[in-house]
Amino acid sequence: MSNPEDPVEMGVQLLERLEQSELDLPAVIDRIETITTDPATTRAILEEAERRGVIERDGSTVRPTQGRFLSFEAEVVTKEGEFTCQRCGASISTGYFMNLEAGEHGPFGSSCIRKVTGRE
Repeated sequence: MSNPEDPVEMGVQLLERLEQSELDLPAVIDRIETITTDPATTRAILEEAERRGVIERDGSTVRPTQGRFLSFEAEVVTKEGEFTCQRCGASISTGYFMNLEAGEHGPFGSSCIRKVTGRE
């Protein structure tokens, strides 16, 4: 069982669910920054994901290897309330939360959840 407070584990699980065949490094970091803005932790997430075979890196290109896409029906929970989007900082009344093994990640607004998961 993962420690829900472990940002490296949360980041690796987030990268496992990227839906593009490849992304540039800044786009990957944009997603990781929803978990941490600490450069050392970001580096640890990327290194651990690569070590586990979750991603392959070639210069500034990142390719997911797992293909474990996020199921919006089973792994994304919608909650009503007063939230601040974890990606863009906007005030939102409907929050989308990703249920990962490492814990719940969010809230995100409707467009940011699509960007974080790679559906947009």
